[in-house]
Amino acid sequence: MKHEIIRDPLWNNIRVGPLTLRLIDTREFQRLRYVRQLGLAYLVYPGATHSRFEHALGTYHLARRALALLEERDELRGVSTEQRADVWVAALLHDIGHYPFSHALEEIGAPHHEEIAQPILTTGTLARILAEARGAGAPERVHALIRGASESPLQGLISGSLDLDKIEYLKRDALMCGVPYGEIDVDRLLNSLTIVDDPVDGKRAIGVLEKGLSALESLLFAKYQMYRNVYWHHAVRSATAMYKRIVDDALRAGAVDAAALPVFTDEGLVHQLDRSNPSPMLNALRERRLHKRAIELPATELGAAAPEWIAEDRSLVVEVENALANEIGANTGAVLLDFPAKTQMLGYDIAVLRRGGEVQRISAEGWAGAINLPKLSDDLYRSARWLRVFTAHGVTIPRNALLDLVQMSADQLRAKLRHGGPLLS
Repeated sequence: MKHEIIRDPLWNNIRVGPLTLRLIDTREFQRLRYVRQLGLAYLVYPGATHSRFEHALGTYHLARRALALLEERDELRGVSTEQRADVWVAALLHDIGHYPFSHALEEIGAPHHEEIAQPILTTGTLARILAEARGAGAPERVHALIRGASESPLQGLISGSLDLDKIEYLKRDALMCGVPYGEIDVDRLLNSLTIVDDPVDGKRAIGVLEKGLSALESLLFAKYQMYRNVYWHHAVRSATAMYKRIVDDALRAGAVDAAALPVFTDEGLVHQLDRSNPSPMLNALRERRLHKRAIELPATELGAAAPEWIAEDRSLVVEVENALANEIGANTGAVLLDFPAKTQMLGYDIAVLRRGGEVQRISAEGWAGAINLPKLSDDLYRSARWLRVFTAHGVTIPRNALLDLVQMSADQLRAKLRHGGPLLS
């Protein structure tokens, strides 16, 4: 079987076979060339213009490496050729449903990109290619892996606490942003992957050898540093908050069809917004005139009263933003709230094969002689997460008034909005 070589700045040579090339050369996959991996982070880190296209190729490359290492150690006994092939196809196509500008639209309530991938994978060109090459059920099997719903023992390579997607994007993002925070012992991690009998349900699943725990720690710290310094950098979050509000306003006005969002490229969506729902905020975003921080509070300071409604209740957020703008005498959209959340950003749920042969899940209790990864990951998550209020103009917002506001429940806020009283009192 003839293979082609794709040169990659991170992994050097990526070998692709005929089926991979057919999938890459589809319109659906080529769109990923024009969807930036890090959304609007390029406004802060100029090198962050890399796309979902090269990330997908890199994840595919790591999947092939992981499978080869497991095969070399004779750990794929009982894993069918079909299941093995499904893994590298899923690795290649895992981002096929991604929206323009990364994950931002999921934060305003758009369906998750893994859900959007379902019709793209199971109908049309990709479905036909997969069915011809791998059988009639291949599109559904691949989508199940991407969703994390497959019964395959290799599911953990595609979706899980230690999936190859995370390893790839952390390494690539750090390289392209020019920061030293994404240092992961990739070789050690890949060589530590194993297949174990899960101690909870007895099913075969991806786990890690105990000797790989130090490499797992490197992954945790890399994720923390990248979220703190790149993904959740204050200016990146300001640009993201502006973009979310621009698209949200366009959707509410009927200027953009929500069903069409997964078809757009980054620039295609900006052009559509400029044509159908032009706004001063869109112009400001394109010219990098970003909203500034009026106030920011670390999640560690908010404690148990963290205002999760900012991350979860988009309609309420817009109401509060509009009321605050009106209260300070500013235009609609001049005040934006941001409290980013990513489920399992630093979560760990991994089976470890210990040196004595026992399989044990990393749990909240941890074990003697090792870092308590779940507890540490939760602490790091809260340390990286900040509540911010961004404003288009220099505005002073009293710290105590903001604390009182964000610590109200969603029901209390709605009641206060209905009565029309000031929010910052």
